[in-house]
Amino acid sequence: MPTNQSLVERRAGAVARGVSFAHPVFVDRAENALIWDVEGRRYVDFAGGIAVLNTGHRHPRVMQAVREQLERVTHTCFQVVGYESYVELCERLNRLAPGAGPKKTVLLTTGAEAVENAIKIARAYTKRSAVIAFSGGFHGRTMMALALTGKVAPYKAGFGPMPPEVFHAPFPNALHGVSVDDALHAVELIFKCDVEPERVAAIIVEPVQGEGGFYVAPREFMVRLRELCDRHGIVLIADEIQSGAGRTGKLFAMEHYGVAADLTTIAKSIAGGLPVSAVTGRADVMDACPPGGLGGTYAGNPLACAAACAVLDVIEHEKIIDRALALGERMTARLQALARRHREIAEVRALGAMIAFELCKDGDPHRPDADLTKALTTRARELGLILLSCGVYANVIRILVPITAEDAVVDEGLAVIERALGELCAAPAALKTA
Repeated sequence: MPTNQSLVERRAGAVARGVSFAHPVFVDRAENALIWDVEGRRYVDFAGGIAVLNTGHRHPRVMQAVREQLERVTHTCFQVVGYESYVELCERLNRLAPGAGPKKTVLLTTGAEAVENAIKIARAYTKRSAVIAFSGGFHGRTMMALALTGKVAPYKAGFGPMPPEVFHAPFPNALHGVSVDDALHAVELIFKCDVEPERVAAIIVEPVQGEGGFYVAPREFMVRLRELCDRHGIVLIADEIQSGAGRTGKLFAMEHYGVAADLTTIAKSIAGGLPVSAVTGRADVMDACPPGGLGGTYAGNPLACAAACAVLDVIEHEKIIDRALALGERMTARLQALARRHREIAEVRALGAMIAFELCKDGDPHRPDADLTKALTTRARELGLILLSCGVYANVIRILVPITAEDAVVDEGLAVIERALGELCAAPAALKTA
């Protein structure tokens, strides 16, 4: 029987070192919000496969849909011989994605692939080339997606040169002194100093930054960004790869803003762990690419399409949106109480069940504490909780527990965070004098 350590050693000898390893744990099985490693140890999963498991590990409805599809066909390549599940998934995403008017969808395999194709579509539609993204944004590891990503280490370092005509503006961030006006002024400054707006094909933005630290775009920012794009004929792309599929208390985070993007990138939790992604958007924009300009050998695989249709059923029939709101309130209240006891927590932020807290030194939000963040994820694992960090300065703990997790399991995970942080930090003053 393999052990975690023996598999760590085999991994070191067989897997490229560029593939990161958050926890030296190898899973044997999983169920909803729990995983068991190869040594039989149980963990509460607050990582959710990096936002892939909003409906939990091995949801019965998803498993059944995949089993049924497995018995029929696993692959033809949709561009060669089609199958209904691809069309059905596109129809459903067209109905559900934000924005009025007719929409169309292309299915792909990964989030980065969705981003790459969204840029292709925007360029084909506008006949322009430049793209603007935002600091702290994460859009993938393939080369165009990497150029758009606003975080150097570890993603961009050593991989240059990046594709040209990609420009970055600061993302609005009240905690760190970047206002909505600052962010939009920076976009206007790009127009003055780097590229004229008539040459900008697209602006891509995450409504809630994922890898960047779970910063939530203010409503005013998104409304004004939409107006700016309309003024200059620029395609607005909402990267909903991490914020979609019900995580924020809406099916798509853009639904919180009252404005819609022209194109939406979708992946991660949309298929409950199977690899499928999508670009959904205005039909006239989507149809700018000629036949053969979009696609992929594995894109929209039948198994993944079946899983995605089942996930959409689960979201509807099990009221996942309502559950995300309730879960977010439950977890945020407890984390805010924890922040009142620990000045090391600079901020707790959330949109629905997309929750994070930022760690700093001596109560100063401008002094990020990556060491404490790393120590917290390590100690939590030792206590039976899988956590992930994020942020440009690696000082943010993000929580992506399956929305379907039972309250008792969620509370168990939060208790581990409280215990681990208490062990790692100096005792709060109130406790010292008690």
